[in-house]
Amino acid sequence: MEFLPETIGLLDAALLVGASFFTSFLSASMGLGGGVTLLAVMAQVMPALAIVPVHGVVQLGSNAGRVFLMREHINWRIVAYFFGGSLVGGLVGGQIVVTLPAATLQLVLGLFILFTLWGPMPKPSADSKGMGIVATSGVLSTLLTMFVGATGPFVAVVIKLFGLSRFAHVGTFSACLVTQHSIKIIVFGILGFAFGAYVPLMVAMVGTGFMGTWAGRHFLVKSTDERFGRWLNIILSLLAARLLWKAAEGLLG
Repeated sequence: MEFLPETIGLLDAALLVGASFFTSFLSASMGLGGGVTLLAVMAQVMPALAIVPVHGVVQLGSNAGRVFLMREHINWRIVAYFFGGSLVGGLVGGQIVVTLPAATLQLVLGLFILFTLWGPMPKPSADSKGMGIVATSGVLSTLLTMFVGATGPFVAVVIKLFGLSRFAHVGTFSACLVTQHSIKIIVFGILGFAFGAYVPLMVAMVGTGFMGTWAGRHFLVKSTDERFGRWLNIILSLLAARLLWKAAEGLLG
């Protein structure tokens, strides 16, 4: 078996493996941002049809590493409701979403993130209403991830509404994404995507991703909940601005 697909050179592979470390460090230390950043790097060197499924496998491995390292901090009730919603989103698949332009989805997602960060959003509790918000986010984000690849900012902004500590936020967010990426990989497998050619590359990226997660966790230990929340708001706002920029390019271009 070839170690790399014909469309990916050795330097490109090295770039992807290094990017996996950096983006996992970013997600572990700042709470999110790594998935979107890695997707942007992959889009530069990989075939278009392979980006989303391969990204899903790498992100599954990266988030699973964070779940393992922060397992004692995870709010499993939130994860359970998110998983239930994700199953519904996965069963529906991309049939509804693929009929919409990508720019429309990016516009809605970007505006939603900015509103939940800076608008008059109530803080949900752990009651049935709060868990309903989580389940709904599972449905919508799983539908969206089949189309746009990385919906981490959408999931993170919902988790952020619960006001969890920095370790609980990162752990719960990562556990939610593990369920989402698992469902996405199964769906792509059913649809016939050939993961085999990318196995060595994915293994290497998952490996460096775990090292990045380990390094990011040590950085997180030295932070505080207040500083973490401030940086989380900044990163989410920047990612929302990027979505709006991409939406404007698509709608006006």
